[in-house]
Parts: sequence; structure tokens; C-alpha cells
Amino acid sequence: MPPEYLRVVTAKGYCCKIKHKLLTKEKEEEKEGPFANPKRSSFFHTKPQLLRFQKVEGFYQVLKMALVLHAGNTNKNGFKALIAAEYSGVKVELVKNFEMGVSNKTPEFLKMNPIGKVPVLETSDGPIFESNAIARYVARLKADNPLLGSSLIENAHVEQWIDFATLEIDVNILRWFIPRIGFAVYLPPSEEATIAALKRALDALNTYLASNTYLVGHSVTLADIVMICNLTLGFSRILTKSFTSEFPHVERYFWTMVNLPNFHKILGEVKQADSVPPVQSKKPSQVQAAKPKAKDEPKKEEEAKKEKAKPKVEETAEEEEAPKPKAKNPLDLLPPSKMILDEWKRLYSNTKTNFREVAIKGFWDMYDPEGYSLWFCDYKYNNENTVSFVTLNKVGGFLQRMDLARKYAFGKMLVIGSEPPYKVKGLWLFRGQEVPQFIIDECYDMELYEWRKVDITDEAQKERASQMIEDYEPFEGEALLDAKCFK
Repeated sequence: MPPEYLRVVTAKGYCCKIKHKLLTKEKEEEKEGPFANPKRSSFFHTKPQLLRFQKVEGFYQVLKMALVLHAGNTNKNGFKALIAAEYSGVKVELVKNFEMGVSNKTPEFLKMNPIGKVPVLETSDGPIFESNAIARYVARLKADNPLLGSSLIENAHVEQWIDFATLEIDVNILRWFIPRIGFAVYLPPSEEATIAALKRALDALNTYLASNTYLVGHSVTLADIVMICNLTLGFSRILTKSFTSEFPHVERYFWTMVNLPNFHKILGEVKQADSVPPVQSKKPSQVQAAKPKAKDEPKKEEEAKKEKAKPKVEETAEEEEAPKPKAKNPLDLLPPSKMILDEWKRLYSNTKTNFREVAIKGFWDMYDPEGYSLWFCDYKYNNENTVSFVTLNKVGGFLQRMDLARKYAFGKMLVIGSEPPYKVKGLWLFRGQEVPQFIIDECYDMELYEWRKVDITDEAQKERASQMIEDYEPFEGEALLDAKCFK
């Protein structure tokens, strides 16, 4: 046998030959000894650079095939597979010196994933891309892995929460974060809608975690791994304490999970963002690029002279085509009010103890019955509220669609009852003396409620309003399933 070849026995006992330097497979049949035809071995589908050898009695025995993860060492999508590997006892090697924008543009990488996205897992049977698929593959390498659930229904719930973590949490965090750091166009209305969608998802998750330690069953599953990796980007980059404090059960869940040994080993110390990243301004290089070059100056001067000689038809046209100023909201034209809505919202948010003595008293001291009005609302179809989470989502969707009124309103929505059908009632503070017409026109939920103006001269109605702001329980003799605030 030529010296550049090594005689190799695979872990299954097959015999074949491999070039020593280039590690190129040679499909030559070895007939001596008890070895089978190597062409029947899955060994020949193995990428040679992934092989591990151990010399045994003159032979190089093929050991376990290594899994290589192509991703940066801070990539939260790569963390999914690495944490799953820790729980599963699977060896996954993170490729060294991976540089985003360089390593994933090489011909070798593009063969594994033609669109150049990371992460990619290199296996003995070929590459895998998409982080959730990679994490599932790693988990399935361990037989009966509890990460995937212990029954058919648990496995379905794992898949359910993986989808939720991806489509409701991760998507909205990225849609909020990416434009702010300059990698997408920043549009304030789009950001508002994204934040509302994220709050809706976190609210649903918070409700679920109020009575559950893990997403599925009584131990960590792949659903928890995917959820925590997605939340890690949010908590560390854009979800400040003032934002997440609205979701205390999500906070408890997140900080508990990231400090578990297998999570902490991969994620390291996680610190919460102190502030939301400011919107990126135009880069100086772009401004400089807009300046004309020196060699073009003579030509520019000639063109300028010609332009001066031309009648200013284009300028006139531009003036005529200039967009008209946006019409003011009628509520902005009302006489000034002594009640500053933002001051009340701050008082509400910052009062943690003695709420009745501090916040409720402060509200009535601030309240201006000439500049604002209070309204009770009652859902018309409470008999349909037979499923708790559907009812909560219904109210959450209403508050999301009320975003257009944030400058002019404050609201409390109560979901009442310990068993179905659940009652939905609310209290709203609006600028002006009527429910604003633009809200009625734009938010279709308004017609699903009966609206009744609060008479603050009636002490019973005033006390009822105070109890709704306070989340007083029991409310009208019944337990509260949930209370949501619009501020």
C-alpha cells in the first residue's frame, strides 16, 4: 500500500483506504480478513474532514463523527443548538474565527447554505441550516430525549411553543431592534405596531407562566431553549426593566433559566439593557459622499450659471406639489386642561405601595372634568367568553388597536370571574367630553362595548371607577382573572 494512504477500520468494522494528506476517500474494496464491502458502509457518505481517528494495532479506527456549528460565538440562534447539545450529551464544536459577512460569503459556506445565513451545522450526512431545525436535530441524536417531551401531546406542545417563540417573540423583537440600529428603514408607526404586537405576545406568555415553571411539563425542553435564546437578544439589547416589569412572570422565568448551569455555560452573564437604542442618524460617510469632487467644480459652476438663466418653473412646481400640512386632531384644538395626562400615567406606574392613598387620591386631585371625561364600558357578548386565554387575547387585541389614542387616553380593562363565562369591563379616561370620533371610526372593537359616561357627582360611580383603577378584588363580588392597563 502506498505510504500516502492509511489503512482504516470504521467504527462498524468496515475497511477502506484514505489518503493521508488530503483525506480524500478511496472506495477500494479490501477483501482480506473478515471485513465487509466498504461500499455498503455509511462511512462513504462522510465528509473526510469531519473524521476522528484512534490508532489500534496498526489500524486507524474511525471514532465519533464531529458536529461543527458555523456561527459567531455571540449568535443567539447558534446558542440554541449549543444548549441543546449540553442537555443531550452531544459534542458540537463551534467553528473557530467565524467572521460574519466574511466567513458566510465563502464558496465553501455557500455550498452548505446558498443564501449565506447562519447558523449552519455540518454533519457527517450533510449540512443543516435554520436554527430551530439544527436544534431539533441535535436533540434527536439522544434517544427518548426529554427535551422533546415525554409523550405525543408534550411533543406537540414543544413544537407549539417553538413556533410561538419564533413567530410572536423573535420576529417582533427583531422588527423593533433592527431599524433602530440602522439595518432597516425606521418608521415610527411601524415601530408602534411592532411594540404593541410584542406586548400582546409577552402578555400571553406572562399569563401562561403565572401557573407554570416551564413551557412544557416539569423540566427544561427544547421550547424553553428556543424561547430563552430569543428573549436573550431582547433583554440584553432593547427590553429595559421599565418595559419588562409589566410582565413579572416572564421576568422570573427568564432570569431563572439563564442561570441554570447548561444555559449559563453557553450564554454567560446576561445583563439587561439600560435603555432603548437611539435611532441611528445618517452616517457621516454618506454626507461626505454627497459633496461634489474638486475636479467637477468648473463644470458645476457652468451648470449653475445656466440654471440661473432658466425660468424657475421647476421650483414653482415643487412649491405647488409640496404636501399639505397634516390636519390637527380636533382634540388638540380643545382649550388647555389643568390635567397633564403624562403626569398621571407616571404616578400610576411609579406607585408600588399605598396605592389607594397615593395614586387614587392623586388621580382625583389631578382630574379635570372640563378637559376630560370618564367612561365605563361593558362587553356586549360576555356569554361567548368561555375560554380564558381567548378572552385575554381578545382584550389584548383591543388595547393594541387603541394605540392610536395613546396621547389622549388612559384605560383599565378587567377580565372578571373564576370560571366561564368571563365578564369584560373597562374604565377609560378620554380627552374631551365624548368618546373621540376618530377612535370610533378606526377601532372596530368600540362597537362591541356598551359605553356609559361616569357621573363623578355620584359617589357610588366614583368609587367604582377608583376600584377599577386600583384592580380592587373582589370586584363587584367576583375574583379578577386579569387586569390590563392602557397608558
